[in-house]
Amino acid sequence: MLPRFAVLFAALSLSGLAQAAATHYPLTIDNCGVPQTFAQTPERAVTIGQAGTEMLYALGLGSKVAGTSLWFNNVLPEFKAQNDKVERLADNDPSFEAVVNKRPQLVTVQFEWMVGPQGVVGTREQFNELKIPTYLLPSDCEGKDNLVGADGTRIQPFRIDTIYKSVSQLAEIFDAQDQGAALNADLKGRLDRSKQQLAGKDLSKTSALFWFSSADLDIDPYVAGRQGVADFMLQTLGVRNVVESNEEWPTVGWETLAKANPTWIIIARMDRRRFPADDYQKKLEFLRNDPVTKHMEAVKQGRIIILDADAMQAGIRLFRGLETLSTAFATGKAPQ
Repeated sequence: MLPRFAVLFAALSLSGLAQAAATHYPLTIDNCGVPQTFAQTPERAVTIGQAGTEMLYALGLGSKVAGTSLWFNNVLPEFKAQNDKVERLADNDPSFEAVVNKRPQLVTVQFEWMVGPQGVVGTREQFNELKIPTYLLPSDCEGKDNLVGADGTRIQPFRIDTIYKSVSQLAEIFDAQDQGAALNADLKGRLDRSKQQLAGKDLSKTSALFWFSSADLDIDPYVAGRQGVADFMLQTLGVRNVVESNEEWPTVGWETLAKANPTWIIIARMDRRRFPADDYQKKLEFLRNDPVTKHMEAVKQGRIIILDADAMQAGIRLFRGLETLSTAFATGKAPQ
């Protein structure tokens, strides 16, 4: 079965919509304040971050991906056959050498803490010295200071336009503008339908908490702060985030969170295992048995939504996450 974006792309083509102009090389794109020049269509790309990987797959560019890394969830089912052909350089952060050894003509990066001024993989200057362009997803640099807080701090609220911008710019880099337009049309349609599902529903007294993970189940959890991607999801659907920090994923004590008593608790499901709480089953066990959390209304009423971790981040899965949340908020029932 073709992914929905492919069906939409075919429909747009059949309707006689004018095709986008071809990319003219050399192409220079300003990416997070750093100009990147492409002499030709990249034939080999390495991705550091699942969001960029699945974005390229959704654009029909999987054959250009020579290596991937930094995965939170298993690949979307419709991309599994393609992903099986691509070397996994690392489940988490790859080494600089592992990336360079794939001889990439483009490195896409989901998080600046991977490739940036203090990048754990390397700096953009290091890649530039080897004439390897890097593309940092704008969602992780625009309106954000990644030198403050463990995962950066939002200076301005996350904007969904940064995802559409990533799709459009990657499509331009690979001379695949028509695919980019079709994918963005599909994503915008998903967002609109999620909002429409809640039209007329009063959610003014509804609140939520996103629990991503915990370095240890006995210490404060990583939860979604204000102005980030997860908060955008709640704001879009008219639900209040009980966490007030502007850090992307601050740690907050359970006593504070229990006092806030959110209507819903949304927990991340991950296939990675960096921390014990990456396992959503351990999160559920904790919530139901901890002497503080077991008394929270969301726990007692079973209002716990399990969501893929990558659906809480800036990529194409975010839109599927919105659909899941919208359905739960509309029905008052957590998905089974």
